Amino acid sequence: MATIEKPGSDDVLRLCAEFRRHLEVFYARLKLAPPYHSVEKAVARLSATLNGLPPTERARLAADPALKWSRFRDAFVESGLHQKHRGIIAGLARSGRADLPADYRSLLEAFLS
Repeated sequence: MATIEKPGSDDVLRLCAEFRRHLEVFYARLKLAPPYHSVEKAVARLSATLNGLPPTERARLAADPALKWSRFRDAFVESGLHQKHRGIIAGLARSGRADLPADYRSLLEAFLS
């Protein structure tokens, strides 16, 4: 039996998969075990947010890296990920020892606020 997909669900699936990969990279590069429950919560939060957007807004978001990272950061914070490993990650961010690409700066800054 075929399932009926919502319009734009490809964008939602793609963005959620990309966000999950970024979270995996984030924790792997910091040499920390990801808090799996909170990672799932963050991905679910992003999915809910994206599904609430009109298809044209989802497409615009998918094409705009700055807007995409802003939504990723929102889901990251709303899920509580910025509270997990807070002391360790804040210390790495302050010292400049966080071995992450520049795109991840918005996630690191969540630990410093």
